[in-house]
This record gives sequence, C-alpha cells and structure tokens, in this order.
Amino acid sequence: MIEDLERFTAVAQGKAPAELVIQGAKIYQSFTGTFAAGDIAIDQGYIAGLGDYAGRETIAAEGRYALPGFIDGHIHVESSLLSPGEFARAVVPTGTTAVVTDPHEIANVAGIPGIRYMMNASRNLPLDTFFMLPSCVPATELEDGGAHLLAKDLAPLLDEPRVLGLAEMMNVPGVLAGDPVVYDKLMMRHGLQIEGHAPGVMGKPLMAYAAAGISSDHECVTAEEGWARLAAGMYLEIREGSAAHNLAALRSVINEQTAPFCLFVTDDRHPADILERGHINSIVKSAVEAGVSLSAAINMATVNPARYFGLKERGVLAPHRIADILLFDGHGSWRPSHVLKSGVLAAREGSLLLGLPETEDEMLYHTVHIAPVEKENLAIPLPSGRAHVIGLVPGQLLTEKLTLPVKTEEGWAVADPERDILKLAVVERHHATGRIGLGLLSGYGLKRGAVASTVGHDSHNLIVAGADDEDMVTAIREIQRIGGGFVIAAGGEVLASLPLPIGGLMTSRAAREVARDNAWLIQTARRLGVGEGCDPLMTLAFLSLPVIPALKLTDRGLVDVEAGKFLPVDAGETP
Repeated sequence: MIEDLERFTAVAQGKAPAELVIQGAKIYQSFTGTFAAGDIAIDQGYIAGLGDYAGRETIAAEGRYALPGFIDGHIHVESSLLSPGEFARAVVPTGTTAVVTDPHEIANVAGIPGIRYMMNASRNLPLDTFFMLPSCVPATELEDGGAHLLAKDLAPLLDEPRVLGLAEMMNVPGVLAGDPVVYDKLMMRHGLQIEGHAPGVMGKPLMAYAAAGISSDHECVTAEEGWARLAAGMYLEIREGSAAHNLAALRSVINEQTAPFCLFVTDDRHPADILERGHINSIVKSAVEAGVSLSAAINMATVNPARYFGLKERGVLAPHRIADILLFDGHGSWRPSHVLKSGVLAAREGSLLLGLPETEDEMLYHTVHIAPVEKENLAIPLPSGRAHVIGLVPGQLLTEKLTLPVKTEEGWAVADPERDILKLAVVERHHATGRIGLGLLSGYGLKRGAVASTVGHDSHNLIVAGADDEDMVTAIREIQRIGGGFVIAAGGEVLASLPLPIGGLMTSRAAREVARDNAWLIQTARRLGVGEGCDPLMTLAFLSLPVIPALKLTDRGLVDVEAGKFLPVDAGETP
C-alpha cells in the first residue's frame, strides 16, 4: 500500500522526483483502448502519473509498448506440477503478474493444511497469488479423496486477505436439487464471489445455477454455451490450457459488446507448455491472430479479470494502481522484454531477476498410501462380452459413452490394444482402503505397457491405463515407491518416471527439469502407441473426474456423469 500519500501526490504533480520512471513508452490506456506516448512515474510500488516525469532511476522504454501485468483468472497452480515458487519463476517472465488460483487439487489430498501450504508457499513471490476456496472437496460423493471440506471448515479462511471467494461450483446437481451441504457453502457470506463449472448446462437449469449466485464459467466448449452464460449475466472465462482449448470455439462470441465480460484463463497448463508457448501472453497472441481486436484481447487479460474479482488496484496503467508493467517490442511474439512487479524490475528477456524465498515442502511429502495391488485385483468380469467403454474425445475433457464388444478370456475382459481398448483402474491412494475402480478405455492408443499417475482430478487417486495387467501392477508399485507422480512401464520394467513428492502433485524442481522429464514421458508414451492428438498425461488425469460428461472412472467404479450414478462395466447387466 502507499505509505506516504502526500509524497505520492506530489510525485504525480511533478513536484517531487519519482523513485523510478519508465521513459518513452507507448502506454496502453485500458479505458479508451488506445496507446499514448509518455513516461510512467512509479513511487512506493504504485503508478503515480503518466506523462512527462523525472525520477531518481529510469528505464528507457525506447518506444516499447507498455501494458498492465497479465492476470490468470482461473488456474490450479498444482496442475503445473510445480511448487508455487517454481511456478512463479516460470510464468512471471511471460508477463503474468497475478493469478487467481483454486487450490482444490491439494485440498483433495490434504484438506485445509494443503490450502495453508499453498498460501504460505506463495507469499513474498514476484507473483500475486489470490485464492478462491475449493467448493467441492470431494468433487462428488462418487469417489474417495484425502479430505472432506464443509462450509464450517472453509469459512474461517474467508478472512484471509488474499481469499476472494468460492471456487468453481462443480456440484451442479447439488445446486439444482437444493443440497443443504452445497447451500451452506453458497451462503457462507453475503455477496460472496462464486465461480462456476457447468459444462453443457442450458435453459432453466442454467438460470437456476446463476440464481444461486454463481457468476462465471470456464467450462464452455461451444459458442451456444458462451452466449447462454453471457445472457444469464455470467462472466465468460475462455480457457486455453494444455488439455482443453476453447478459444477457437468461443471466438464468435467475442465482440465489442461482450468482450468486457470475457476473460482469459489457463485452468491447467504443464511446464513444457509454459516454456514453449508461454502463459496468458500466448492466449492474447492467439486471440489477436484470430481477429479479436487488440484492445479487447489486452483487456481480457488485464482489466476484465481485475474488475470481475474486485482487484481494484490492478489491471490498468493509471495513477494509484500497482506498478505491474510489461514492456513489449511490438514484433508480434508477445513475450515481454521487461516485467515490473510492484515497480521493481522482476524479469528481463525471459529470465527472472529476483530471488525466491525458501519454502519448506516436506510437510506434504508421503501422501501416497496404497493397499497391496496384485494382478488379480485388476480382473474385470464380462460374461456378456459387451462393455460400457469410456471413449476419448480429441482435445476435450468430455468423453463418450460407448458400448462395444470386448475381447474376453474365460469370461474376463482383457485389453485389446489392436482395437484400441485398454484396461483402466483407479486405485484409492490416500487411506490404503484397497478400493479399486475398474473400467475400459478407447481412443488412448497405447499398444503395450501401462501409464500411471497420481494426478487424477479431482480426488487424485492413482489412475493407470494399460495394455497388460502385469505392467499396470509394475507402474502402480513404482508410483508408490517414488511418493507420487507419473510412471510408464512396459515388459515388466519402468521406462520413465517423474516424481511429484509434494502431495503426489508437485515438485520443487525447476520448470525446465520437469519439462524435460515430462517430455521423456510423452515420448515414451508415443513409442508405446499413444498418438500425437492425445496428451498421454493430461488426458489420463481427467478420466477420473466425475463432473464432466459422459463416462468417467473413480475408485468406486464406472460413473455415468449425466445420470449421476454408477454403471456396470458389463453392458449386459442391468444398471
């Protein structure tokens, strides 16, 4: 905050020198959508004025374009696989200076201590991290996670200064049915900001969802859904992550009237993706290339999320705003040459210049607790020879509900990689209950071996897809040995792995190291048959999320998401 307001206004008037002046920039004016040449006077970490100023220190912009720092309006930092500090090291040089995160991944593993870890580990970083409290831990009653959070558990956190509201309300059936557990959370505080998560919901159900106080949605995959959200007075969060790409489908919704109510989010983005494509800057670039006006694209990454979340001091280059400033050469790369965080040069030419505080990560180690798993535990009875099969949809988190003939041996289903039918298992990994959900998967492409992960949204049980039961067991045992992460096994051997010891979700290793190991995992999966159109790790991570249609698998069994109930694998059985 501004400690000496009298001095600050004197700087604004040119009566006192600013601590820092950015000279000769083309300054973006958010409220007019135009650029104006001038200087930016910075004092006490805030912008004091725009125009012609002198300062104790200067940065020569040399005609570069000055924009507000980018804001990611909805992200799960844990899904970057990086600790909060290493995440900041990766995204700040791309121009992201603030994120609004939903820590429901770590909350599903470790509950309130997991949320507290994210809050503590994100302090004193060159990245402002704001929090929306997880609304659905667990996401549904159709799975078992590591914690169960009620309104009474979450309410004390509302007084934390960086907590902005309630995160994505995934329990749409609970909202529509008046579930008292859900409504306790919706009504924790008057005027609570509540984010949405309502794929496919339209008509009066959408009206009821908005009537419950839910004011945004990042799960729109069609223009029709986008228009419906805006018509219901909901902000449209346009997602471009590593697994879900929605900008192209929603581009037609963005126009002069709707753009102020749209914002960009990544939701989930892997380190390699951040290093190669960037972060929010890459979405701005894609939007401009798709024909979105320059001012609209910039505002959707800056002032729009600031307005939606009530971040009054961010998103605009103007007096009394925090001096989060990006300088661009204007060559179309959308990678900033300079990133200033609160008036301090934080990154230059893609490298972070500021040191990061040391954080203690070990408090969330040793979270993988699995009962012994043998080959026999993966057996699927299939007397009819026909099965309900999860069908992947390329580029989407949605799946298809397929009914297919499946190869059997003595009445038991077996993987049939030649027909692209694999076994899928979700193993409860928090309390060693021994519970295992079994199913079948089509569209993944694996020809041999097995791929396993403890990144399994949202309860983050261990999920493994395989063409061979023995390799599935090998992968499961290696996951347990390394304390969580990703493993690929084939021929009874571990071929590749990426340990994620922090909650089985994150590591404190540098983004480039994680990206390298992640790339080797993907390359190994490709060698085993997974096609280029499928991210073998991100795709697997969402197959256990029973809030996105149509068919998913949890540790309790196969879930028909739209019906909200379990479905037998054998299509000859009566549900």
